[in-house]
Amino acid sequence: MKRRTKIVLAIVIVTCVGIGIYGYQVYNMIMGSEKISGELGTIPDSEVKSFPDLTFGADDWPHWRGADLDGKSKTIGIKTNWSSGLKKVWQVDFLCQDNSTGSWSSVAVQGDHLVVPGRDENNDLVFCINAETGNLIWKGSYETAALTPHGKGARGTPFIDEDRVYTFGRSGDLACLNLIDGNMLWKKSVVDEGGIEPDWGYSISPFVFENKVIVQGGGDALIVAYDKMSGELVWKSLVGKAGFSSAMPVKLNKETFLLIFHGMGLSCIDPIDGSELWMVPWETDYGVNATTPIVHGDIVFFTSGYGMGSQAIKVSKEKYKVIWTNPDFAAQHSDPILIDGFLYGYSGQSTSNKGKFKCIELSSGKEMWSTNKMGNGTTIFVDGYLICMDYKANLFLVKPNPNQFNLISNMDNALEDVRYLAWTPPVVSNGKLYIRYLQRLACFDLMP
Repeated sequence: MKRRTKIVLAIVIVTCVGIGIYGYQVYNMIMGSEKISGELGTIPDSEVKSFPDLTFGADDWPHWRGADLDGKSKTIGIKTNWSSGLKKVWQVDFLCQDNSTGSWSSVAVQGDHLVVPGRDENNDLVFCINAETGNLIWKGSYETAALTPHGKGARGTPFIDEDRVYTFGRSGDLACLNLIDGNMLWKKSVVDEGGIEPDWGYSISPFVFENKVIVQGGGDALIVAYDKMSGELVWKSLVGKAGFSSAMPVKLNKETFLLIFHGMGLSCIDPIDGSELWMVPWETDYGVNATTPIVHGDIVFFTSGYGMGSQAIKVSKEKYKVIWTNPDFAAQHSDPILIDGFLYGYSGQSTSNKGKFKCIELSSGKEMWSTNKMGNGTTIFVDGYLICMDYKANLFLVKPNPNQFNLISNMDNALEDVRYLAWTPPVVSNGKLYIRYLQRLACFDLMP
């Protein structure tokens, strides 16, 4: 065989192998399921002899994005020198029970009751854990079939409403449980109302508004409202592809409406009957509108990945007007934080730990600064600081400043054995930091 032919064949073989590896990586990114890594614990029996009374803390985090729906904790006086790390108070490793049961939900905290979803092979699980000790208070479960891309477990964060907690599973099951003992009060499926599960499963967090609990169902039930006490259908509205974002209230002329970031764009609806006031077209690849809209008076900001970027609009009950569009700030499913007129957050696809953390002026869309020193990840605000966690569970403490990036401290490898990407955002409640990766949930003391 001639030397030239050998070279050509070698190039062909290398190219084919490269294409095969790339194709496998793409398949795993779209259809793969993250396998459990590290210790997998057995679900313990409840360690309480009688169910404790419900309590309230000074800084509860009762649902997605916290008490005020802005990603900000009310905890004050935190430790800011992390050179010796943060004290781990407790850790559990039983939330997901095998390799196909990945769950990405964050936690909801009220007093000493912490609620977090999980999964075993055949059942959606709901755990109530003592937020101070890590002891199991109760476990709820219901059988439901689920597809495996990125795990069978829930993505949405529970919503605690007084003595009830609401969860929304990846297959479209909306469940209401008693917060005291975990007793199932009612369960409904949006699929029964004509809902169609989006790619990678239902991922929104349920939102309780007045007497209703509201989710996206897609299909013939794009937005669905149930009576929060009985579970009876109140209304369903619009037709189309479900998004991955939770409802956000907006107050206009002393009336409260809801912003729904679905697969086709951003709709403003009347929560009384689900009627649509207006819609901003914003169609992203795969319908992945996954971040939560940010409301500041009559200004609404939203962002998506896949090259869409971000946009700010001025809204009224009757219409909206685009203020600016910025294609360079594009968060796939990482929510920025608004502080004193400036947005701070990660920009980039959430498929790797490479991204940029940016500061954007809300009024103009102007980029103030950008850094690649913290990988890609999620962020929350507490006590005048941003706590950022990259997708490998490294923690960073940042002092927000529109003029410059200001890293105060950091802590590497807050969670061990992060084989894939730690997508679940951190939560700070009552002086404790809670971070999760698949089956593992850890609690750290943030106080000096």
